[in-house]
Amino acid sequence: MTAVHDGDGTTRWGVLATGGIAATFTGDVQAMAGAEVVAVASRSEHSAKAFADRFGIPRAYGDWAGLVADPDVDIVYVATPHSAHRAAAGLALEAGKPVLCEKAFTLNAREAGELVALAGERGLFLMEAMWMYCSPVVRRMTELIADGAIGEVRTVQADFGLQGPFAPEHRLRDPALGGGALLDLGVYPVSFAQLILGEPDRVQADALLSPEGVDLNTGMLLGWDSGATALLSCSVTARTASTATVTGTAGRIELPSGFFHPDAFVLHREGRDPERHAVESPLTGMQHEAAEVSRCLRAGERESPLVPLAGSLAVMRTLDAVRERVGVRYPVDNTP
Repeated sequence: MTAVHDGDGTTRWGVLATGGIAATFTGDVQAMAGAEVVAVASRSEHSAKAFADRFGIPRAYGDWAGLVADPDVDIVYVATPHSAHRAAAGLALEAGKPVLCEKAFTLNAREAGELVALAGERGLFLMEAMWMYCSPVVRRMTELIADGAIGEVRTVQADFGLQGPFAPEHRLRDPALGGGALLDLGVYPVSFAQLILGEPDRVQADALLSPEGVDLNTGMLLGWDSGATALLSCSVTARTASTATVTGTAGRIELPSGFFHPDAFVLHREGRDPERHAVESPLTGMQHEAAEVSRCLRAGERESPLVPLAGSLAVMRTLDAVRERVGVRYPVDNTP
């Protein structure tokens, strides 16, 4: 397993892609102690160099192969559109590099399983970049739920929607790029529900589809044999509140807009004043997941207990089930 460089203990990142989320992650990592972005790659040399100049990154590669072969890169952060996650993360793993791969993890559960198997064969660290799971506020919430603060969980509600409209040529409308609301936005409500309740036993869904055949507005009803349910939605046609609520037999927890990176949540219990819970941390944004990756690499762990691979696979199975219910298929789904 590739380890963090000896000496100063700094985790040296290679960023694969140059889009908006790559820029956010790079800015957050560069503001951390003990972390450094040493290389960036794009399929366009011009784009890679422009990104490197913007962030003061020492090396820019006009192809992915150069980045994954760089001996100074400890771990590769894959920030491509999710249609390229399987190829990009697979290339890095084949080259012996640990990987942090953006969500949705892949286009379908089959691709996700291939990456997990490859990481296991190579003895390498692999993690989905579900930064919500690394949030100290979300972690505090799950601790309270596990301790019985709201009793037995009965319902989860969560939504994430953007106003749009998006032009037909936009990646969110392209089936070949994994377009639609579900993989871009719906992955958050689904991951939130499964963080609390695990993989559902039943999946129901309905959606408004675009002329291209991707989902524009999707509602999901997940059910568990325990009797718990989750009512979730995502949209690229309407800006929703993007809030979340977990209700149990003895109370409920409400997370504000932007529930996937909350500053605090409110605990409501019968006969008590509402309790606001916040967790002070020197880290912010995507620094929490970057710090967790560094911790895992130093400890020689092949996966994070905060974002376990089994959980990422379970979420992909649910997303596959939702797409099956609403009739969304990507070209890659036809690959055996």
